[in-house]
Amino acid sequence: MKRTATAVWNGSGKEGSGHLTTQSTTLNNTQYSYKSRFEQGVGTNPEELIAAAHAGCFAMKLSFVLQGAGFTADSLEVTSTITLGDGVITGSDLVLKAKIPGISKEKFLESAEDAKLNCPISKSLNTAITLDASLV
Repeated sequence: MKRTATAVWNGSGKEGSGHLTTQSTTLNNTQYSYKSRFEQGVGTNPEELIAAAHAGCFAMKLSFVLQGAGFTADSLEVTSTITLGDGVITGSDLVLKAKIPGISKEKFLESAEDAKLNCPISKSLNTAITLDASLV
């Protein structure tokens, strides 16, 4: 399986701008710029997209881990915060709020750790990954 995305950038790093389009067209000429990346400008940025990818991948991997253990979550709410410092992603902090009927705290934490270590995005990131997991 392969997925694609295209970035087009025009101009200099600080004054220029670009747009992103994904194969699915969920992003379709979505703007990004220096301001949307390093300030509070309108548009997306690579780190926000990595955060979305990590949160989504982790949630789906956890659902498969839970299914393999005989559980189905009512809900898995995952937030990923990507930290960029000195031109390097220095961390992805995952916060999980889960509603899973009948699961013990121990099995929940074991499953969440498994998903953190083994989701494809976690495996592709060369950075520290933290997880704050709670049952709600």
